[in-house]
Amino acid sequence: SKEFTEQLILGKIAVLALQAAGAEVEDRTGLVGTPVVRGALTSGEIDMYWEYTGTAWLGPLGNTDPIPGEKAQFEAVKQADTANGIVWFALADANNAYALAANPQAAEEFGVRTISDFARLARENPQAATLCTAAEFPTRNDGLPAVERTYDFDLPDANVAVLDFGLVYTSVAQRQPCNFAVVFGTDAQVLANNLVVLEDDKQGLATYNVAVSMRQDVYQANPQAYETLFGAIAAQLTTERATELNSQVDIDGEQPEDVARQFLTETGIVAS
Repeated sequence: SKEFTEQLILGKIAVLALQAAGAEVEDRTGLVGTPVVRGALTSGEIDMYWEYTGTAWLGPLGNTDPIPGEKAQFEAVKQADTANGIVWFALADANNAYALAANPQAAEEFGVRTISDFARLARENPQAATLCTAAEFPTRNDGLPAVERTYDFDLPDANVAVLDFGLVYTSVAQRQPCNFAVVFGTDAQVLANNLVVLEDDKQGLATYNVAVSMRQDVYQANPQAYETLFGAIAAQLTTERATELNSQVDIDGEQPEDVARQFLTETGIVAS
């Protein structure tokens, strides 16, 4: 796994589930960054890890523009990575993508629940469509320009406040200086600040669904067992559930391995 909270939890879920199924597992969770963990996979230093479809497509696979739609993006990654000896499977609903979120009072006041609603607000009442974000999103291909193209609006530069990432969530929670913010879909701070994530109803944002990426030679040794085990895990990994798991670590102070173990026993994937 990579080194951040969600990846550590997913990595520990894989370790514990495989051990419970009788596999001998070397725990290599906590590698730093996509290039390192992806390089470890392609070189054979590790056999599998949970990766995000958008990350692979726009990063290691070298593409510039995302593929619209969660399943379409997954299928594109899956097909492209066969040339690298990598199999993708067990696509989860959990989507740790950029998302637009609203202060709950602002969402109620302006009737905004979807990005289409936000676009309407930007056109009809632009002074209310204020957006806090960290750097990069206002200019990157899969960021604000993609949203504006898809939803047919043009947010004035004065409406966008670029802040340090740690300040984005608290600023929108206080409505100072923004009613809306760019967040990550499964970030625990969404729950901690009671934010309303807007539905990307026209799929303008790149998708970053989590799925298993595994070396083909490893997968082919026992494909049915891997599909069954990780398919059962993926079926439980909704965006909401992933956010809750992250919150247990980042907000409640639990350890990723303990959170992973509780998830597996609560879902019945591993016997308690």
